[in-house]
Parts: sequence; structure tokens; C-alpha cells
Amino acid sequence: MWRQTALQIFPGVGFREPVHDAQLAEAERRLGRDLPAELQHMLLESNGVIGPTAVDTVWALDQIVERNRLFWSDPSFAQLYMSFDALLFFGDNGGGDHFAFVQRPQRPDIFVWEHESDSRRWVAGDLRDYLMRSLREGGDDWYQL
Repeated sequence: MWRQTALQIFPGVGFREPVHDAQLAEAERRLGRDLPAELQHMLLESNGVIGPTAVDTVWALDQIVERNRLFWSDPSFAQLYMSFDALLFFGDNGGGDHFAFVQRPQRPDIFVWEHESDSRRWVAGDLRDYLMRSLREGGDDWYQL
């Protein structure tokens, strides 16, 4: 379903080999929290999505784990930015801004974290909406106001 959806939006989309249930379980163990169900389902079809201009619209599972662990624990980030504890990052725009699910309170919405201003704002209602917007718009700054 996710591959078909992405291909309908952007025929040039790139996919990776899917992950397995055991890999998802290990990732959740390392993160100390569950991945959103729709992200799990997407990763079981493709371990990430490569969008226009070769941007990792959705990161591979290992990248999701490593980047989130860094954002949640790096002391220099804690001094520079508001806490990232409520967010689960899963993709970026290729220029430093990152996309995340809000996990506290848990909701399907996608927010962008803009690294230059440390702002966080809504950009999509769920993962499908995010893919439609990010793959269709044709630019890495599709979410800019």
C-alpha cells in the first residue's frame, strides 16, 4: 500500500529493501518507545523513502534510531534547543530541517523542526498526508509558509 501510494504521487520515488518484524522490535527496544503504527507498516514495505532531489523523505530504520537517540541525549542539544523528548524524528528536507511525529501526547500529526529557529510547527495530518505533500510539491522547502 505505501509503495503504491508513493509511486502515484511521485513516479521517481526510491525504495529500499523492507525491514522485518524483529528489526522493528529491536529498534523499539533501543528507542525505549513504540514507533507509530503507520511508520511501522511503511518500513515493512520499504526501509525508507527517497524523494525528489534524492532527499531521505523517510529515513531508514537504523537512521531513525540513531538520530532520535542523539537528539534525546546529546547535552549540547539540550543547551541549544527546547527538549525533543515528545518528538520522534523520521525524515528531513536535506537542508537541516527535520520531520517528526508528536508522541506526547500521541497523535498522528507530523511537525517540522526548523533547525535555525528551533521552531516546531504542524505540516501534515498523518504519514500519508506528509508523503503527499512532500513528494508532490517538487521542492525541499514544500513546508515553508
